[in-house]
Amino acid sequence: MPSVKQFQVTFDCAEPEQVARFWCEALGYVVPPPPDGFASWADFDRSLPAEEQGSAFACVDPSGVGPRLFFQRVPEGKVVKNRVHLDVRVGTGLVGEERLAALEAECARLIPLGAVRGLLQVADEVNESCLGMQDIEGNEFCLD
Repeated sequence: MPSVKQFQVTFDCAEPEQVARFWCEALGYVVPPPPDGFASWADFDRSLPAEEQGSAFACVDPSGVGPRLFFQRVPEGKVVKNRVHLDVRVGTGLVGEERLAALEAECARLIPLGAVRGLLQVADEVNESCLGMQDIEGNEFCLD
């Protein structure tokens, strides 16, 4: 059986471009070039039927290592906790106060972008500290 080589993470949301641009800033991702024949994504978007305009957006890891993120407009709002979430690995290899400082610094950087701080889970005998957050549409993620 062949192994999976690539995958993308898809977000349901109300405003795909806004959420994508938040995640570009959060992760250092970039918007990929528009399709051939279009000078910009705005030009491509205007070529779509009115009901499809603004319905999707994407961002990619410029190094090509991380997964593509795809954002699609859906009619329903978010009503429950995500069953899957991203862990943004800002404290890898750090422990104790040094790890907490890294989590707090990243939290402080993301809040002006529209993120919302959640619960700080302080290290115990099994797990290291992590900080729960939400993106600009309430999707949960962790600073880990």
